[in-house]
Amino acid sequence: MHSTTFAEALLDRTAAFADTVTGADPDTRVPTCPDWPLRVLVGHIGQAHRWSAGIVRSGPSPVPDPRDADPGAPQHWADWLRQGAEDLAESALDAGETPVWTFFGEQPAKFWLRRMLNDTTIHHADAALATGTAFTVAPDLAEDVLTEWLEMLANPVTASLKPGFAELRGTGQTLRLHPDQGDGWLITREPDGVRWTRAADPADVTLAGPVQDLLLVLTRRRPAEAVTITGDRALADHWLAHTAA
Repeated sequence: MHSTTFAEALLDRTAAFADTVTGADPDTRVPTCPDWPLRVLVGHIGQAHRWSAGIVRSGPSPVPDPRDADPGAPQHWADWLRQGAEDLAESALDAGETPVWTFFGEQPAKFWLRRMLNDTTIHHADAALATGTAFTVAPDLAEDVLTEWLEMLANPVTASLKPGFAELRGTGQTLRLHPDQGDGWLITREPDGVRWTRAADPADVTLAGPVQDLLLVLTRRRPAEAVTITGDRALADHWLAHTAA
């Protein structure tokens, strides 16, 4: 997608996240972020957007602790969240194709638009679960969140950042993610890491369902039973047990 498309989607998804948390108890526990109350989740989103904007403008800085973020009083959360998203969008669009720092080497600034859009999308699901409200995501966005997730898992740098992901290595075992539309994804666990492609080939285990459900199961926001699993269930369970996001 073009940078402008990512920027617009980031603003929209941030507004949806803000709507979900507005009026909620700041001390509500977030079940899929078990150490966080809702106020820390809100702080993380606004903090991450501002941190990413700072990277685009000035280069890398230490990853901040979400517990250090101050989103202000709950009645001001929506404005604070919007301002952070706008800061990132404006910084990235101004940077254009200028390479900026990322965890995976220098890339155009739209890397951070996409990364924060997808992170905000997953955390919107967290907020919805915590507040008992509905969560929906457009199929094209859900598809991109899944694709980016697999891109990161397949990048050798990721295992150095989160050593537990090394457990995903294998000896050629295959998993297929089969959405109700399109070919989906074929994942291969190889000795040196994860490989994936867009394909409809058969696999040792297949997870099938609407792309939103696949996204929420693969990011462990819904139980595996939310999709249909055929084939080697132990292989699917092992994958899910070692991909906590």
